Amino acid sequence: MKNLSDIGTIKEILSRHGFSFSKGLGQNFLINPSVCPRMAEYSGAGEGVGVLEIGPGIGVLTCELCELADKVVAVEIDKRLIPVLAETLSDYDNVKVVNEDVMKLDLNELIEREFHGMRVVVCANLPYYITSPVIMKLLEDRLPVEAITVMVQKEAAQRICAEVGTRKSGAVTAAVNYYSKPEKLFDVSAGSFMPAPKVDSAVIRLDVYDKPLFELNDEKIFFKVVKASFAQRRKTILNSISSSLGLAKPAVNELLLECDINPSSRAENLTMNDFYRIAERIQNV
Repeated sequence: MKNLSDIGTIKEILSRHGFSFSKGLGQNFLINPSVCPRMAEYSGAGEGVGVLEIGPGIGVLTCELCELADKVVAVEIDKRLIPVLAETLSDYDNVKVVNEDVMKLDLNELIEREFHGMRVVVCANLPYYITSPVIMKLLEDRLPVEAITVMVQKEAAQRICAEVGTRKSGAVTAAVNYYSKPEKLFDVSAGSFMPAPKVDSAVIRLDVYDKPLFELNDEKIFFKVVKASFAQRRKTILNSISSSLGLAKPAVNELLLECDINPSSRAENLTMNDFYRIAERIQNV
């Protein structure tokens, strides 16, 4: 196996295939040799496990996953990387590359077809511009996966893994916590990539619940409440919910008091249970 963390090797392979980096696809390839082995180990890849990877790039992380897992399926949107991956992954017979847009794929069907009977985990170095949409798709599609281990922008990692009810929390924090238990694993400096991004990254792991945190009659109401609450962070929860959901202030004020929530509170002060109680009450308004 070639040293895919070596800058000279990377440049030689990419040059031979006429590849140039795409800013639009947020392409930054890892050159720090210590990162991918750690990611693969933390991901839960192992015997009897199938790994869904998103955005393999030139296959640095993919190779590490292939060493541990029974099978790896890597979804890559950039067709220019398909011949590159055919070369860099040629030593492995337990990998399949799918040239598709992960946001348009039926991932449940893909997992059933490719990993039938296996335990499944997700592992990926996600482009910054699509971090939240990909994570939420993985969670909202209710995939039969045990864990999602991804590298994201450090600021995004801090928000996703923040405790709900603290200043660093946001709508994505509550949404992720509804489906999983997030944990920040380790930081990755900007110098670990080629080309180097302007910000540092971090690796996080989401341990996916068998069932969501709450049983709701209408799940959509819960997420509408969360989104509305954080839509204007500086406003009180009373004003945010009233204006965003088009509900009369007196009704919202009464509802919040019934939930033992101070109407003057801000979204960042609310716990998961607070959002749950509000959503349950709003269904009856």
